[in-house]
Amino acid sequence: MSDADRFLYVDRNVVNNPLAQADWASKKLVWVPSERLGFEAGSVREEHGDECMVELADSGKKVRVNKDDIQKMNPPKFSKVEDMAELTCLNEASVLHNLKERYYSGLIYTYSGLFCVVINPYKNLPIYSEEIVEMYKGKKRHEMPPHIYAITDTSYRSMMQDREDQSILCTGESGAGKTENTKKVIQYLAHVASSHKTKKDQSSLFLSHGELEKQLLQANPILEAFGNAKTVKNDNSSRFGKFIRINFDVNGYIVGANIETYLLEKSRAIRQAKEERTFHIFYYMLTGAGDKLRHELLLENYNNYRFLSNGNVTIPGQQDKDLFMETREAMRIMGIPEDEQIGMLKVVASVLQLGNMSFKKERHTDQASMPDNTAAQKVCHLMGMNVTDFTKAILSPKIKVGRDHVQKAQTQEQAEFAVEALAKATYERMFRWLVLRINKALDKTKRQGASFIGILDIAGFEIFELNSFEQLCINYTNEKLQQLFNHTMFILEQEEYQREGIEWSFIDFGLDLQPCIDLIEKPASPPGILALLDEECWFPKATDKSFVEKVLQEQGSHPKFFKPKKLKDEADFSVIHYAGKVDYKADEWLMKNMDPLNDNVASLLNQSSDKFVSELWKDVDHIVGLDRVSGMSEMPGAFKTRKGMFRTVGQLYKEQLSKLMATLRNTNPNFVRCIIPNHEKKAGKLDPHLVLDQLRCNGVLEGIRICRQGFPNRIVFQEFRQRYEILTPNAIPKGFMDGKQACVLMIKSLELDPNLYRLGQSKVFFRAGVLAHLEEERDMKITDIIISFQAWCRGYVARKAFAKRQQQLTAMKVIQRNCAAYLKLRNWQWWRLFTKVKPLLQVSRQEEELHAKDEELNKVKEKQLYAEQQIRDMEDKQNQLNAEKMALQEQLQAETELCAEAEEMRARLAAKKQELEEILHDLEARVEEEEERASHLASEKKKMQQNISDLEQQLDEEEAARQKLQLEKVTLEAKMKKIEEDVMVLDDQNNKLIKEKKLFEERISEFTTNLAEEEEKSKSLQKLKTKHEAMITDLEDRLRREEKQRQELDKNRRKLEGDFTEIHDQIAELQAQIAELRAQLAKKEEELQAALARIEEEAAQKNMAQKKVRELEAQLSELQEDLDLERQARTKAEKHRRDLGEELEALKTELEDTLDNTTAQQELRAKRETEVAQLKKTLEDETKNHELQLAEMRQKNSQHFDELNEQLEQAKRNKVSMEKAKQALESERNELTIELQTLVQSKGESEHRRKKAEGQVQELQLKYSDSERQRQELAEKLAKTQVELESANSSLSELEGKSIKAAKDCSAVESQLQDVQEVLQEETRQKLSMGTRLRQLEDEQNSLREQLEEEEEAKRNVERQLQTAQAQVAELRKKLEQDAGSLEMAEEGKKKVQRDLDTSNQRLEEKCAAYDKLDKTKNRIQQELDDMLVDQDHLRQIVSNLEKKQKKFDQMLAEEKNISARYAEERDRAEAEAREKETRVLALTRDLESLMDAKEELDRANKLLRAEMEDLVSSKDDVGKSVHELEKSKRTLEQQFDEMRTQLEELEDELQATEDAKLRLEVNMQAMKAQYERDLAGRDEMGEEKKRALIKQVREMEMELEDERKQRSAAVATRKKMELDLKELEGAIDMANKNRDEALKQLKKLQANLKEACRELDETRMSREDILAQSKETEKKLKSMEADMIQMQEELAAAERVKRQAQQERDELQDEINNQAAKNAQAAEERRRLEARIAQLEEELEEEQCNSELINDRMKKAVLQTDQMNVELTAERSTCQRVEGARAQMERQNKELKLKLQELETTIKSKYKASMAAMEAKIVQLEEQLDMETRERQAATKLVRRTEKKLKEVILQVDDERRNADQYKDQADKCNTRMKQLKRQLEEAEEEAQRANANRRKLQRELEDATESADAMNREVASLKSKLRHGSDIRFQIRRTHTRGGGESDEESEPKSENPEPKPE
Repeated sequence: MSDADRFLYVDRNVVNNPLAQADWASKKLVWVPSERLGFEAGSVREEHGDECMVELADSGKKVRVNKDDIQKMNPPKFSKVEDMAELTCLNEASVLHNLKERYYSGLIYTYSGLFCVVINPYKNLPIYSEEIVEMYKGKKRHEMPPHIYAITDTSYRSMMQDREDQSILCTGESGAGKTENTKKVIQYLAHVASSHKTKKDQSSLFLSHGELEKQLLQANPILEAFGNAKTVKNDNSSRFGKFIRINFDVNGYIVGANIETYLLEKSRAIRQAKEERTFHIFYYMLTGAGDKLRHELLLENYNNYRFLSNGNVTIPGQQDKDLFMETREAMRIMGIPEDEQIGMLKVVASVLQLGNMSFKKERHTDQASMPDNTAAQKVCHLMGMNVTDFTKAILSPKIKVGRDHVQKAQTQEQAEFAVEALAKATYERMFRWLVLRINKALDKTKRQGASFIGILDIAGFEIFELNSFEQLCINYTNEKLQQLFNHTMFILEQEEYQREGIEWSFIDFGLDLQPCIDLIEKPASPPGILALLDEECWFPKATDKSFVEKVLQEQGSHPKFFKPKKLKDEADFSVIHYAGKVDYKADEWLMKNMDPLNDNVASLLNQSSDKFVSELWKDVDHIVGLDRVSGMSEMPGAFKTRKGMFRTVGQLYKEQLSKLMATLRNTNPNFVRCIIPNHEKKAGKLDPHLVLDQLRCNGVLEGIRICRQGFPNRIVFQEFRQRYEILTPNAIPKGFMDGKQACVLMIKSLELDPNLYRLGQSKVFFRAGVLAHLEEERDMKITDIIISFQAWCRGYVARKAFAKRQQQLTAMKVIQRNCAAYLKLRNWQWWRLFTKVKPLLQVSRQEEELHAKDEELNKVKEKQLYAEQQIRDMEDKQNQLNAEKMALQEQLQAETELCAEAEEMRARLAAKKQELEEILHDLEARVEEEEERASHLASEKKKMQQNISDLEQQLDEEEAARQKLQLEKVTLEAKMKKIEEDVMVLDDQNNKLIKEKKLFEERISEFTTNLAEEEEKSKSLQKLKTKHEAMITDLEDRLRREEKQRQELDKNRRKLEGDFTEIHDQIAELQAQIAELRAQLAKKEEELQAALARIEEEAAQKNMAQKKVRELEAQLSELQEDLDLERQARTKAEKHRRDLGEELEALKTELEDTLDNTTAQQELRAKRETEVAQLKKTLEDETKNHELQLAEMRQKNSQHFDELNEQLEQAKRNKVSMEKAKQALESERNELTIELQTLVQSKGESEHRRKKAEGQVQELQLKYSDSERQRQELAEKLAKTQVELESANSSLSELEGKSIKAAKDCSAVESQLQDVQEVLQEETRQKLSMGTRLRQLEDEQNSLREQLEEEEEAKRNVERQLQTAQAQVAELRKKLEQDAGSLEMAEEGKKKVQRDLDTSNQRLEEKCAAYDKLDKTKNRIQQELDDMLVDQDHLRQIVSNLEKKQKKFDQMLAEEKNISARYAEERDRAEAEAREKETRVLALTRDLESLMDAKEELDRANKLLRAEMEDLVSSKDDVGKSVHELEKSKRTLEQQFDEMRTQLEELEDELQATEDAKLRLEVNMQAMKAQYERDLAGRDEMGEEKKRALIKQVREMEMELEDERKQRSAAVATRKKMELDLKELEGAIDMANKNRDEALKQLKKLQANLKEACRELDETRMSREDILAQSKETEKKLKSMEADMIQMQEELAAAERVKRQAQQERDELQDEINNQAAKNAQAAEERRRLEARIAQLEEELEEEQCNSELINDRMKKAVLQTDQMNVELTAERSTCQRVEGARAQMERQNKELKLKLQELETTIKSKYKASMAAMEAKIVQLEEQLDMETRERQAATKLVRRTEKKLKEVILQVDDERRNADQYKDQADKCNTRMKQLKRQLEEAEEEAQRANANRRKLQRELEDATESADAMNREVASLKSKLRHGSDIRFQIRRTHTRGGGESDEESEPKSENPEPKPE
């Protein structure tokens, strides 16, 4: 079989293996879903309802699977079938298995009905040569193996025969091989249909610039240069779709071609993703252009162009310079002149220069300016424009508004957008022109085309996480193509069924896709997505959001349309395509659909002096201008575009697609589906899940679904009768019978359901799965027949042996009887006489005998003469034969030399293959081991994920909040800078603070830059991580999110430690505030003592009360009681005053009546006069005192006024600063509210603790002693937590040391990364799971701190944990007790494996039975030695793998630690800032509340005093008018004095409050600054340390990046796979959220996982026991080898004897040939026998090769036997080489052994004793390593148990966090309302302060008036003395009560002023 045949044909000897057929029939093999392999083979063991117990064929593991998940397996006869439609079991597993088996065998092409499925081999295959083209030429499809040439030839022959146009549709993902297959199609057609092979029309075929076929082939390099680019998946990816139409004439010759393009990715011209390139022509031009061309095109270096995002990205194995020359040559062949080529290159250079145009925002306006127009000058030079007009058109274009044109200034963003749009449009127009130019060159012919073959190369179905407008267009195209396929398949099925005359209800499967197509393209009622998009483009104020709303409104009820279920969903809507659900994000859809351009620049380009540029822009009337875009956002009525002025991208593409589909419908389509096997671009590797997704997207599975609806399996009558007649032996009568009638009888006998089959005219049609059932029954029937035949054979052999034994028994009896008779006769004398006489009886006959002898002698002489004659004849013949023999020997020698050369070549290839296979097997063994472990861990992780799905949702929200915080962090830092500038303005006098703030700002800037660098580094590290994990950029992103979320839980717990320190800081701040309050209160008391001497006792009590904060509430209660008593006394005094007033009036009337009547009255009058005189004296004294007091008060008031003025000025200044601070605080408050809303969900338990801490602070204000005690307790707890943290830090430092060591080790193992990349993918999963376990250990440490605070709950948890631990210990004990049984089972398994090995050895010995005895013994000994060496190598490999896993795990653990520490720092910083701002807000709110309460109390007291004074004034009578006026004036003075004093007190209180607020703010600011500086210093230190560590790690990672640069593209390509896995995981999480009721089942599953982990421990123990058993077996083998050595020596001696005997026989035969002619025939037979022997050896060699392939196939199915079979295969291959050396060595040893047998025995014993000792030492080392492994497994099981314990705690914590989250949401709302109230109160307080200033001025004026009125009152006192002598006592009492009432009012006002601050809400 040639090299090409190996990649085309299937080896049917391997496929038709009877062993595989028997295995399939006996085990009932089925397909079971597998996460790792997609599907695994297994055999059904038990069935329990809807579930089955399945034993996996590879691992022997038993799995319980749902019956619906099981898929049937096809019989082995269908293995590697060329057309998958022939499979009897059509399902996904069978299709995937068939493709996989063919791909591993090198067969990349497979049919699937109408499809030809192609899998990219990622290597060059020898199946595209001209010989292969000739081989496929003119052949039918079923006659040749699958190939793209077969599809092409079929379409070509159909076109020629049926005169029908053909099409070949190639679809698939990027990198799947669409472009390459398109090339092969064109190559085949150019070879087959080339017109230059005929000479009759030579003149017409010769074109001006080359032959048409050559031009057709050269069109592809040009299109690839301008339309292809390097992506992550593909180095030469077509970034556009194309439909190549090749026209043929009537004779089948190519007469022309036409190319149509679709969806060019023009955005790639301006920006590219990382590690990707823009279109090839840019790099070709920059690399290959000469100096002259570079000067003409104004070319620069790669890095000078902004549109080349990644600079010069090279492609391995590709020289851009050479490709540039090839492209230029192809253009020349295509007939493109030199000036047009230069024009195209100028356009390309101008596109690059457009990217270098930079714009700047002007200082005072948003208008854009161009500071440097160098790039613009270059662009204008290249494109033939005026620079001034071009810059004006860019910066201030003219826009049509109504009927006028207005110049509109553009912003920087608008100008940049216009330039980018111009660059994209320029490149697109140049590409379209190039395609038209190629079409013009290809259509240059005289002959007319009769028909054509179209080749469609377009992107396949695309499903990303978020899909945009381009993906909608591509998926819409694939929907239409799939509908075409379904319709075509429906037509072919219908024709087949009609041809066979089958009754079947026809279904047009093409209609299944019509709803989805209508959803996209329907124009009206309701309009589709594209129609709605076009409609929105016509509305001026339309946005993407309005478009989405309209789509949801119009299509919300469509069955193929889905709305987003949650607000947090990133997708705007979803569409159900045939390949699955696709989420679309409608960002910039309107802009993409309109594709707007700057029409001013377009008109300039149209008027360009360069003909090529003006030709490109000749249709500028149909573009969307800037007035269209500006109208959408600014001017609603700015445009009125006439209908038809422009057409959207959607309309154009829809029209293009409609034309394409109309063309395809008129053709006979042929479908080619390209599959990408893996994202690593690695040959021989196939990712099952990736292939399944592509089969689903490509419609292959959809085609299979359609097949299953009908009768996919069909078989002709003769084949059906021949194969299945054995099932119906008596159904068909003897004699001739028609095939259809025979099939009818057979089916009737088989009793098949009529719905399962149909009988046609020549075939029997079956539904899917029926033939598999018949095959199974046939195999069972054949098995029964063979068993009965074997029974008959064994009986016959046994009977024959029995008869032989009977004959032997009778013969033995006869011999015994004769021997007994002889023993009796030997001593009898007559017998002796008889024996002596009998010879003498022959003497008389001697003469007769002599005569007879003479006759015999004569006869012998005649015979001798005749023989001599014959000998002479024979000698002549022999000479002739010798001559022939010599010729044959020479020929044989030549052939043997050729054979030797071939054998050497084969040996070298075999050795190389052996090495590669050994490496492959090692890697596969590692991969499979790691995959098994990873599968266990992944299943465990999935189950745990299902248990904590609620937690993951909250953590997702927290992650989103964290990301928002990171985004808002930049704005917060900018605002903080502004706040700091304001603080600098306020604190101009404090130079030290200014310096500190500058330092603070510098540190913040450095910190932000470091943070940005660290974030970039973290992103690069995360990308590296995703590249190394290969299953995590799904499971990559999801696993990282989960890890971050779990780390955030750790951060929340670690945050409590910061809360403790913050509590202490708050306590210190509160103590400082208490001290400040004490000082302020003392100052206030001194002022009150100076102003109010009467209340010294109360002031002293106040001082004592202020010193004793704890007794403040009691004193306040006493003051409240005193106030009540004073109020009661005041009411009594008022009553008494009213009584006295009445008495005074009565006395006045009596005085007037009896003034001049009686002497008694006169005496009374005299007494009263004396009393009046006394009253006057007392009044004078009082007036003097009052005047003195007034003078003192005036002085004091003047002093107070001066102080108040100063304080007011200071207060004004403070007010201004406070307003600024207030604005800053309000901005901070707004930001804090936003932060509180985002952080409130992530606080959880920390907020609960903070609430407790706030409660404790409030209690500290009331109970200082209790706070001290609590502080001590908290300090103790903090010390304990610090101890625990130190221990955790020590463990972390140890782990970091290990990580550093692992990094060093990793640098030594970097050379092996490329070989073990697949292993790394699976290992990283395991490491992540171990990392999560380690973080769960840290969670346990944090939980211990929580248990200290909540002891009762901790006790219950500990009891539950103890119970679970005891149960686990009991289970472990049971398992330990079962270890003995497991060891026995291990020994039995080992024996079973040994039996399997023996059976395989036996099979090999049967195959090698033709070898002689010497080869057998040598093979056996060598095989045993190889087995021992392989076992040793396997053990060493296991140890090395474990060491590598440990090192890599340590390395990944270090990386995860660094990432977790970095995110913990970021989270702690954000939370610290939030806490600081919250403390500020709380302090301000408390201060404001206290001020407002004090103000309200003072207002109430003032109102009461005024009411009292008014009552007193109104109660006076006209009788004592003068007295009352005096009293009134006195009271007014006192009232004014009191009012002034109260107002002064209010002003002082307000001033003091403002000062207190200022002091508090200053203290808070200082404390905040100090705390922030401390935190910043600590963070700077930590940041520097981490920066150094990160820099070190980044350097190491950069070194690794340099080494892995070539692998990056493959690693990035795995991201899509991970994203798909992530989607699957998200779907699983959603299902888990819906099915929360299954929590108990999941707990049981966790317990099962624990049992599995224990089982793994048992397996390690079993492996240890196996190794011990192997060591024992090695000892036995050594002993047996000693015996075999002796036996071998004997056999060698016998072989030598046989050899010498053979040589003697050869010599004798040679002599006999020379002497006898009869023996010449024997020599000829011997020669033939030797030739037959050589042929037999060659056949055996071929059989060995076939067996090796069979073993390779079985290796995939039986992983446990793989290593043994590989060892045997390598042993067989190396036997021939080893035997020769071993034979020579054994011959020398044989000679020595004959002389020194005993010495050799002793040396052998000593030698093997030494080897035994070495093996024992190695076994001891392996046992130690196994002990280490078992200890690690035990540690792992402990981790599993701890995770189970922690899981329950986490669930409880989640519930607490939910409750706390709800509480804190309420608190946040209350805080917002409270802040609004405080804001209003602050404004009211400012208004009150203004009113107080006005009152102060008013009081000052009233005081002056009062002094004047007091002087007048003094003058009136003298006149009133004479009149009031009689009523002196009463007035004295009135004065006393009045003065006491005034004192009481003073005392009453004082406790009101001293009311305690209200408790904070």
